[in-house]
Amino acid sequence: MVPASDNSVTVPAEILRRLVSDIFAAAGCSAAEAGRIGHYLTESNLSGHESHGVLRVPRYLHWLREGKIARDQNVAIVSESDVLAVLDGNYGFGQTVGPQAVRLGMEKAKSSGLSLIALRNSGHLGRIGDWAEMAAADGFISLHFVNTSGVGLLVAPFGGAERRMSTNPVCIGIPNHDGQSLVLDFATSVVAEGKVLNALGGGKPLPAGSLIDGDGTLSTDPALIYGVSESTQPLDVRSGSGAIRAMGEHKGSGLSFMCEILAGALTGSGCSTPGTEQLANGMLSIYIAPEFLATSDGFATELRDYV
Repeated sequence: MVPASDNSVTVPAEILRRLVSDIFAAAGCSAAEAGRIGHYLTESNLSGHESHGVLRVPRYLHWLREGKIARDQNVAIVSESDVLAVLDGNYGFGQTVGPQAVRLGMEKAKSSGLSLIALRNSGHLGRIGDWAEMAAADGFISLHFVNTSGVGLLVAPFGGAERRMSTNPVCIGIPNHDGQSLVLDFATSVVAEGKVLNALGGGKPLPAGSLIDGDGTLSTDPALIYGVSESTQPLDVRSGSGAIRAMGEHKGSGLSFMCEILAGALTGSGCSTPGTEQLANGMLSIYIAPEFLATSDGFATELRDYV
């Protein structure tokens, strides 16, 4: 556990979870949905990802008031086959529609060995590692490509200084028979937007050169993303003059670009473009049942020996 600074307040996890749940119940969410939001946001903090934790609460509430996110939604099946489904999240909370999409992907992979789920128009899906961990807990390998249309325009491509892409996370989850799933979960930008927000609030400083101003100057100043505001409203990522840099120079920039195509264009959720008010996450997910490719014992043994 990270020691609390002089300006911080330490809150027991269960109390924080209940507090967040109560906030969303008071905002009109069902008890079940409020509980899910409280659970996933708190677990994000506990896993060391404050960027996707309870600091999201004010922004979620703001989106709810503005009608940019909807309470208690169920995914709608747009098209479906034995191994594939296109789902519309109806702008529901990602903590609700995300698990629905994962369950359908696992159900199809269980009978066919492989499935592909294209989720469009989801509210913020939170920490994508949650969905890889959910699949891995049931024995499935999963791969996830995610983008954010609308207000997700945040990242400058390699060689550029203007926003052209969202932070576009990629996530891969591998089940491990010792109970410790292997999960790779990262933004294709140098840092996720939530880490910039966390740094602005006095959290962990950004790595050198994470951000870039319109004139090409590298920076770590979060105001480049949010601008300067004395408003009590949640900060607007569209107000800043700078951008987050793509990770890994041309390689990360290329991977981010492909996420826009796979998670945005292919799912029907839309690529990151200026002038769009409605936030939507798109997620293209692939689920694999390892036993269809190798014996369960063989895969587990090889994985254990390698790890």
